[in-house]
Amino acid sequence: MHLFSDIRAAVIAALDQMVSEGALPEGLDYANVAVEPPRDPLHGDMATNAAMVLAKPAKSKPRDIAETLATKLAADDRIVSADVAGPGFINLRLDPKVWADVTHAVLKEGADYGRSDLGKGVKVNVEYVSANPTGPMHVGHTRGAVFGDALASLLDFAGYDVTREYYINDGGAQVDVLARSAYERYREACGLEPEIREGLYPGDYLIPVGEAIKAKYAESLLDKPEEDWLEDIREFATEQMMEMIRGDLACLGVKMDVFSSEKSLYGTGQIEAALKRLEDLGLIYEGVLDPPKGKLPEDWEEREQTLFRSTDYGDDVDRPVKKSDGSWTYFAPDIAYHWTKIDRGYDLLIDVFGADHGGYVKRMKAAVAALSNRRVTLDIKLIQLVKLFKNGEPFKMSKRAGTFVTLRDVVEQAGADVTRFHMLTRKNDAPLDFDFDKVLEQSKDNPVFYVQYAHARVCSVLRKAAEAGWDMSDARLAEVDLSGEWHPSELELVKKIAEWPRLLEIAARANEPHRVAFYLYDLASDLHSLWNRGNDEPALRFLQDGNEAASAAKIALARASAVVISAGLGILGVTPAEEMR
Repeated sequence: MHLFSDIRAAVIAALDQMVSEGALPEGLDYANVAVEPPRDPLHGDMATNAAMVLAKPAKSKPRDIAETLATKLAADDRIVSADVAGPGFINLRLDPKVWADVTHAVLKEGADYGRSDLGKGVKVNVEYVSANPTGPMHVGHTRGAVFGDALASLLDFAGYDVTREYYINDGGAQVDVLARSAYERYREACGLEPEIREGLYPGDYLIPVGEAIKAKYAESLLDKPEEDWLEDIREFATEQMMEMIRGDLACLGVKMDVFSSEKSLYGTGQIEAALKRLEDLGLIYEGVLDPPKGKLPEDWEEREQTLFRSTDYGDDVDRPVKKSDGSWTYFAPDIAYHWTKIDRGYDLLIDVFGADHGGYVKRMKAAVAALSNRRVTLDIKLIQLVKLFKNGEPFKMSKRAGTFVTLRDVVEQAGADVTRFHMLTRKNDAPLDFDFDKVLEQSKDNPVFYVQYAHARVCSVLRKAAEAGWDMSDARLAEVDLSGEWHPSELELVKKIAEWPRLLEIAARANEPHRVAFYLYDLASDLHSLWNRGNDEPALRFLQDGNEAASAAKIALARASAVVISAGLGILGVTPAEEMR
């Protein structure tokens, strides 16, 4: 059941009737006709902007359209009143039976309540994390991993065909640095003093890698020149790092469908094929770029390069794909990688990047638009920085990592569920503070606790009902009589439940899973408010002493709340709490 969608359908049907009667012209576009919660709840249960958005194309006054439309809507059995307000908005009040239907629908549909076919099976590739395989994941990767994973789950819930993908950046110079760093730990494993010179990775995490190299090669590599061992150690160390990264992701509850390798693009003709595609479109040329604005870098020189005409697709400047020495730029394999995604048949690509990649957005979107002839859309979500605090002080770097706080540091301190939820309490492009003390405190100010506590409270009610020998199964609650009068606090809660399908579609369209976290906090707040009112008004308590029928009517609403909370937490990758200790 999607109440807002159902009432919008009634609005569209009424508009169609007005067209057939000649009150509106034919051919009107209803795309911007919305039914949504009113800004002021005192104005009603829902509001529609239909008359406002259709007035201009219909060449009519908004209020004239609104008056006729309101009369037709008022004839709907679900609508008690339809009142025209202001310049032409229509405020709707619904029959109390509608709220009973919403509650019953949640209990019947269970975790599928709110699931939709919005995506219509559109194939989506969500690429996230994609950390360099040179060490353990840090806290910045943590936020990107949580965001990407929650977004993938959200899109899946909304009916998209989703693939989770990790792009292994194993084709650049950083993996040579990894190999040299691992070799020094290998020398250490052989009893020699490692030379962790400037530019190498100093973290202790490479000590086990050095020991693994010794286990495989014994001391046979000690006296060999770098060219003899670099390639083997690079491959071996990269795989060791990827095993570590997979373990990091697993402890956060993240599992990828696909791991793609940058290295696999080199020497296979895939980079050349992607650029040939652009060349055939007349988008590759030899040219000289204008100097960058502002102060020139010391190493900048005016030189001819192979350029992609990205300005034809909205970029600020054309971008080099090959250096003057004939080697590829970093951009070239990224073009080829996205070409493989297009070739695999995806309709929508979503890349989750760190905030430091903001300058990469326009060129990458231009490349995808050009390669796909604008068929495939690329949405790039930038993840802002996370600041860690403990005891009011910045959380110090990890000795094991050498230079940063690791994902495992965060999860070991706060737990996976708390980490995941809190990472979604801000929009992805807004900075986020992660205070270990605050995310673990048990108060309303801690959204993780507040939402979990709401679910746990409902579970405690169900346990007490079971102890009384009452059947409070979802099947029984889905049939319970809810025709009694609704208290304003109960109405507030059920109205929030009714918003869940609408909220999901809005969040999925915008690729914004943080909206789910915000909604869950509001829903939990409404549930806690009703619970607390019951302390002063016994008639509002979920458990009515000795009265199973009355209790069932109250518990049905509470259980419906818990079903939605559980589904929402599932999208965020958080386990619902059944009790709080």
